[in-house]
Amino acid sequence: MPKLSFARIEENDTIKRQTDNEGSIKVKNTYLTGYMPLLSILLFSLSFSIYGEGQIISFFKWIGLYKGMREIMSAGEIKVSLLVMIALFMFMLLSALKLIAQTIHELALLFFSKDVEGESLKKVRSGSLIFFTGGTLSIFCAFSVWALVIVFFVTAFGYFVFYLYKVSAGLSVMGLVGIILYEVLSWALFLLVVIYSGFRLYQGLLASLPI
Repeated sequence: MPKLSFARIEENDTIKRQTDNEGSIKVKNTYLTGYMPLLSILLFSLSFSIYGEGQIISFFKWIGLYKGMREIMSAGEIKVSLLVMIALFMFMLLSALKLIAQTIHELALLFFSKDVEGESLKKVRSGSLIFFTGGTLSIFCAFSVWALVIVFFVTAFGYFVFYLYKVSAGLSVMGLVGIILYEVLSWALFLLVVIYSGFRLYQGLLASLPI
């Protein structure tokens, strides 16, 4: 009997060690997509900068500024400089939007989710592949700003649906409704503040012009 008990204890320890090992492997695998958000932002930034660079050069030619720039810079230098500056601006903008989105997502889970262990956050990490796919597609849509905007918003909506699907296990029906309303109202409020601020700035600039 003691031998049998010892064998069972040893077997249980072995199973526990295997379970722990499997769990650690799963945790490690969640980090394999850790670089995806950065790549996604870089891809979207490059796409918008390619389109913006062509439009700015066309504008410079229209106002007669391009010829003066060609006297001190080559055409290649002008294109590369514009590409880098626009890409840097878009990178900062998209990074800020990602930070805001992540904060809104986690606050929504804090308010409405029954999960207190953070399992919901682990489940949605693989959703970065959606943005990576969208960023890759955006490279082929750099010819049109509308195509870029459509790809970006379709990608964001696809991630939102994926996010809701993954966190729904830790939500009640009212919690799911609450998290949707919270997300929509948060982004609507953010957009209203940005639009209102831009409109007021535009009015101020018009009022300051000596017309």
